[in-house]
Amino acid sequence: MRSIVFAGLLALSVPGVCLAQQSIRAWPDRLVAAANSQIGVTLRYDPAYETLAFPGGDVPREKGVCTDVVVRAYRDAFGVDLQALVNADMKTAFGVYPRTWGLTRPDTNIDHRRVGNLRTYFTRKGQSLPVTKAGRDYNPGDIVTQMLPGNLPHIVLVSDKTGASGVPMVIHNIGAGARLEDTLFAYPITGHYRYRPPHI
Repeated sequence: MRSIVFAGLLALSVPGVCLAQQSIRAWPDRLVAAANSQIGVTLRYDPAYETLAFPGGDVPREKGVCTDVVVRAYRDAFGVDLQALVNADMKTAFGVYPRTWGLTRPDTNIDHRRVGNLRTYFTRKGQSLPVTKAGRDYNPGDIVTQMLPGNLPHIVLVSDKTGASGVPMVIHNIGAGARLEDTLFAYPITGHYRYRPPHI
């Protein structure tokens, strides 16, 4: 009993260490849980352009695209609004973002829902990690971009579950709503990112 009390007092005496370690472990878990909560809620894929509120805008939760899984996970887990963050960064560094869509200025309705823009934001504000063929290199909460047949960019969030292939499964919307699937290495990987919000 005395040892348990001592351990508790020791933890309280060094909160900068103990709480930081707990936070490092906890934030990916929260992100993965927020992505998992979309399974069974987001039931279809719908890429239609829509006018959104700003900030905090979203299409109805029963539909969306691959990027919406990531955007919603960060909002639900941490209150982090990638719609607003991407828009703010594009305003300061518009030239480094893809020009694929021929835009001349940021568009709050769609910019955060485009894979190329999220790749740029995560590279600038998070960590851009090596792309490998080893499942152990991909941690829960990591963001991975892929190229689907037809040169279609895709984005997934790495889960805390391992599939039959022995590598981490991913949470994504590839056409039938938010799902947990064993497809991390099913398509060519174009990027690997880790984005821990600054206030976490």
